[in-house]
Amino acid sequence: MHARPGTHHPHVVQKHYSKLRENSCTISKLLMRKPSKRFWSILIVAVVCCYAGFLVFVGWAMRQPPETFGRIMSRMPMPAMLMFPFETMWTRARAGSVVVGDNAPDFTLPTLDHKSRVELASFRGKQPVVLVFGSYT
Repeated sequence: MHARPGTHHPHVVQKHYSKLRENSCTISKLLMRKPSKRFWSILIVAVVCCYAGFLVFVGWAMRQPPETFGRIMSRMPMPAMLMFPFETMWTRARAGSVVVGDNAPDFTLPTLDHKSRVELASFRGKQPVVLVFGSYT
């Protein structure tokens, strides 16, 4: 008795079925098994390493120019932002090296009419200058 093309003999089907059933039993036994201490140790180390890598990445991003930092943070999901000490890291990243009593670092800004630029160093020794930083919106 010959089988038609595309059909299988019953003993071939039974063999494949029993192999599949054996594999599914093995998988279910693995999934039902209580995790070992070694498994939990490896998992904890992996999570700590991922968290540390995430903190290093965010710390690096905070030290980038504002445009770059803004692009990175705009793609950061809100739950991720709740997972790290944002304010503390931000304060340290943007602290700079100016100490009370030091001269302000030199910088250049455009004038209000955008026709020229003003350099802070050009005012040194001539007249008092007050620098006010903040948002006036």
